[in-house]
Amino acid sequence: MHKDGENRIRWKQTDKLGTVLLAPAGVADAYDSQGVDCPFVFLHNDRYYMLHVGFDGTGYRTALAESTNLLDWSGRRLLFAKEKNPRIAGVWVLRENDLTGNPVLKKAFGKYWMVVHSYPREGYEQGPASISLAWTEDEALEDWHLLPEAILRPEEGNPWERGGLYKGCLVENKGKFFLFYNAKDRDSWPWTEQIGLAVSDDLFHWERAVTEPILSVSPGSWDSLFTSDPFVVRHEGRWLMFYYGYDGIHAQDGLAVSDDLWHWTKCAEPVLRVGNPGEIDDRHAHKPCVIAHKGALYHFYCAVREAQPGQAGTRSETSGDGSTGGEGPVRTEYRCITAATRIVNIV
Repeated sequence: MHKDGENRIRWKQTDKLGTVLLAPAGVADAYDSQGVDCPFVFLHNDRYYMLHVGFDGTGYRTALAESTNLLDWSGRRLLFAKEKNPRIAGVWVLRENDLTGNPVLKKAFGKYWMVVHSYPREGYEQGPASISLAWTEDEALEDWHLLPEAILRPEEGNPWERGGLYKGCLVENKGKFFLFYNAKDRDSWPWTEQIGLAVSDDLFHWERAVTEPILSVSPGSWDSLFTSDPFVVRHEGRWLMFYYGYDGIHAQDGLAVSDDLWHWTKCAEPVLRVGNPGEIDDRHAHKPCVIAHKGALYHFYCAVREAQPGQAGTRSETSGDGSTGGEGPVRTEYRCITAATRIVNIV
């Protein structure tokens, strides 16, 4: 069997929980009244946390939930004051690279570091977003300080990223910091999203490392429009990048592999596919966060289906049925966080 096929089968997720782990509140004035998104799960002081993003109809809020078993989540608490930071989405905290080890945070220069992106206008992904960092020395992970300026701005980038910058993934390797991120080429739909790379020695000064996407879309394939939301970890001497692809209808999680963080080979098929009609992820199964726990892989992701009557929902510009923002039927998405698990020989 071709090596890429072996990789896909090894990491393919078929055992979905099928249940909601984190749901939107559906209550007016809640930070997550219309949706929850972008799970990032880590272990800190012997407790699991899920960094996630909530959407309230006007802007994004960043929050933490807690768990002792990865299945039951509670104790949600907000980060960043809305009055000062009304549209901040925190999506990643610098962590140990090894997939098989505990997904614990690690410090750089005596601090914990979070990747955030922010939008200039109210609404769902409105305007060209920029990427910045926040830091804390607080072991309770509550008191975060944003850097005064963005570290990456779309207008300073290449043509394929001038429409806005999205979710970042921060990796430290041999004293150098690698920031993988996805970007879009236009501010208005339709657009294409692809993954880029910036590097730094000190977390303050960043240089775009490539002029072209480091992980590009594949025309005519399941990731023909988007390669997005990189999640990079190390396993058995190689780097794994979980990401999601979008073809204009469904968003699904895929995998790319690398020996050096610079050159990536995509597996041809998704490792996590959308569900059957009526399931919680029958429209999208995307935005991966993959960790190992007691010999099993936990693949957290954002599940999307059409909102049912009376259910919390978000109208996104990419409607998920192949139509564009103002065209076709008006549909509202129900966005929640769930997971798939698989027992693998990783210990």
